[in-house]
Amino acid sequence: MNKRNQVIPVAKNQIIEITIHALGHEGQGIGKYNDFTVFVPEALPGETVEAKIIFVKKTFAVAKLMDIISTSEGNRVTPACTIAKRCGGCQLQHMDYQAQLAFKRQIVIDNLQRIGKLTDVTVHPTIGMDNPWNYRNKAQVPIGAAIDNEAGLVSGFYAIRSHEIIPMDACNIQHSYNDELVVEVRKLAEKHGITAYDESTHKGLLRHVVIRTAFKTDEVMIVLVINGKSLPNQGQLVQEIASLSQNIKSICLNVNKEKTNVIFGDETRVLYGEDKIFDYIGDIRFGISARSFYQVNPVQTEVLYAKALEYAELTGEETVIDAYCGIGTITLFLAKKAKMVYGVEIVPEAIEDARYNAEINGVDNVEFAVAKAEEWIPQLYKKLGNSDSNDTDKDERGHECNSLPEVIVVDPPRKGCEQELLDTIIAMKPERVVYVSCNPSTLARDLQILVQGGYEAKEVQPVDMFPHTSHVECCSLLVRKDN
Repeated sequence: MNKRNQVIPVAKNQIIEITIHALGHEGQGIGKYNDFTVFVPEALPGETVEAKIIFVKKTFAVAKLMDIISTSEGNRVTPACTIAKRCGGCQLQHMDYQAQLAFKRQIVIDNLQRIGKLTDVTVHPTIGMDNPWNYRNKAQVPIGAAIDNEAGLVSGFYAIRSHEIIPMDACNIQHSYNDELVVEVRKLAEKHGITAYDESTHKGLLRHVVIRTAFKTDEVMIVLVINGKSLPNQGQLVQEIASLSQNIKSICLNVNKEKTNVIFGDETRVLYGEDKIFDYIGDIRFGISARSFYQVNPVQTEVLYAKALEYAELTGEETVIDAYCGIGTITLFLAKKAKMVYGVEIVPEAIEDARYNAEINGVDNVEFAVAKAEEWIPQLYKKLGNSDSNDTDKDERGHECNSLPEVIVVDPPRKGCEQELLDTIIAMKPERVVYVSCNPSTLARDLQILVQGGYEAKEVQPVDMFPHTSHVECCSLLVRKDN
């Protein structure tokens, strides 16, 4: 029968019995019911479950797990968190940690084969954590009004695919400082009569409490995100927050008056202390400001960056470009063993932090540019790629960008690299490309383009940056075939 004319064998609210054979990229169980795909969150491969269909599309349905008829032996565990089924933060707490690592490796393999058509790439076992709990150094916690008390506030995380706040005082994957301080700040806000922001009416003041805790230094930054310009009793409130812990080195106010689900607005003011806290990755010190992108799992970040440095195979003679460099985290690691590293990033504040971080670490073989990587790198190639031209591109400190890079490192956002950037990398012909990715599907797409352009995808190393979630980070090595 033509699939277009196929009768859908399930209906909303129908109870079915189904055997799960795989996991989807968001960690949901996948099964077939009369050859029709059904996604069942919380179900694991090898299990037969009873599920209730909650909505139906032309090619698939989604069902709610009602009962487990036969359990996946050795893979199912009791979630450590009592609200794991309701909270949208963790998708895999019901899965044994070693099984999680195997699943994440398989997700990478499946994407490489299905999207990238790459069947001969070595995908190593996922590097996990000895202790996969309390690993997050940053909490971004929404604040809402308590249902049973108009003057009260609640803090927590959003339910799956909604903006309903699930109240909680402790999260098993957050640093304990973050949990404790969110609760104390919420109580102080209540004390001073500060209202919670309401998305539906665009009224109320306090939107989010953001806490950053540096794992190596214990320094803490607190950011209050508000729908307004200031807080009532602001001076006294800040003093009371600062007195909560001697580790609090910075309290900031971020103004976000837009009707949006983006957390931060454009204006940030320091109310107490400094505009940065400091942490280390390896032996490199980083200053982190309120809106800096800084990996949330510092333990695994060190593992990931060490792998990127290993794949770069630097000897001290190379020119390196670090695309999407953020605050210079990977850049400074590369600079240890490179002749010169150029970092490019579109966010001006991130580049300010990157230059500052280079300075405080005494690193002088790096330069940073505020630009889109997909524009800056092609422009550089246009200047340097013409063999008839002796032009060089001088940066603001006088360093001459007078040679094409031997190594290019990219660490793009989830959408992956722009086509123009990939085309330029292929044209530049660096000896090696190190691709750091937080999204296996766009990684697979981009690796296919680079392979078609003359590179061999040698290996991919998954790193578990986000235990108990369905997300996985990867570091990939590509080498020019004509080297």
